[in-house]
Amino acid sequence: MTSTARRFRLAVLPGDGVGPEVTGAAVDVLAAALAGSGLELEPTYHPIGGAAIDQGMEPLPPATLKAASQADAVFLGAVGGPRWDSGPVRPEAGLLQLRRQLGAFANVRPVRVLAGLEELSPLRPERVRGADILFVRELTGGAYFGRPQGQAGAAPSRRAVDTTEYSEKEITRVLEVAFRMAGERSRRVTSVDKANVLATSRLWREVAVEVGRRHPEYQLEHCLVDSFALRLLLRPTDFDVVVTENLFGDILTDEAAALPGTLGMLPSASGGGEGPWLFEPVHGSAPDIAGRGIANPLGAILAVSMLLRLSLGRPDLAVAVEEAVAGAVRDRCLTPDLGGSASTSEVAERVAGRLAVRL
Repeated sequence: MTSTARRFRLAVLPGDGVGPEVTGAAVDVLAAALAGSGLELEPTYHPIGGAAIDQGMEPLPPATLKAASQADAVFLGAVGGPRWDSGPVRPEAGLLQLRRQLGAFANVRPVRVLAGLEELSPLRPERVRGADILFVRELTGGAYFGRPQGQAGAAPSRRAVDTTEYSEKEITRVLEVAFRMAGERSRRVTSVDKANVLATSRLWREVAVEVGRRHPEYQLEHCLVDSFALRLLLRPTDFDVVVTENLFGDILTDEAAALPGTLGMLPSASGGGEGPWLFEPVHGSAPDIAGRGIANPLGAILAVSMLLRLSLGRPDLAVAVEEAVAGAVRDRCLTPDLGGSASTSEVAERVAGRLAVRL
């Protein structure tokens, strides 16, 4: 998809819980960002997760997968919730299948502490001020997908096994994504592994060194996952682009949420293959507040900024969205989880209004 196209086909998968509320806010902001750009937004809506199960379908219905595969980008709310935990099929299975079918082997998650919200972090404000890290996580390999996997035996002799496996190709392609994105930032890459213990991490580091040699103008640092986890909290401004494997990335990106103090501010994108990129906030479905109109939409709105960069090639519009979000924060137009009293729709309207002013 290029910025010269006239139509932008967006497959919207609202999902469960607060998913429909935050995706609605995000689509409104995207429409405001595209106003006057010559691009016509064409959103279509499709069920996934628990919403699909409730309609007697699979967590990822074939029609939803087809629509997502044919779109220019996919936007997801959230899936899952306690009401489906005891069922034969979990809603999250639909998301995992969607990522794999789209060839989404890289997850990109920016973690940025916005000026004026430093006090939300459990860490000291001076420690997190200015933190701006881009995590690139390998998404379709490692322990989550390795086989054999399972549990066997009976008490007191039960045993379980998980298999962590990575190929050179899997490692190379996600590292190349990280270097490409670092080229748009400070050209600093930190590769996180456990090469002192794990064979997969030793291969990871070998490949990282080889990829780094192909990019001599970049600074490549290697860091063991345990020491990185500590440095992330002590000196988060040391890092710019961080790339790591699936399990480590899952843990570290959630730990990084301590920097802004909430998952509600964090966007995410998954892609890298031949299919369209998938954009979503990283927070869950929050069924306890669903329907109350108080869900924080800023994570979803910042995912719109990622969409404008990665799927439309419009960094100018992405920056406009980020500045509009920063303006809403300065105005203290915030939902209750951020200490404000605004509703989901009021926050979206404030951000969209600031975008309208620029035209």
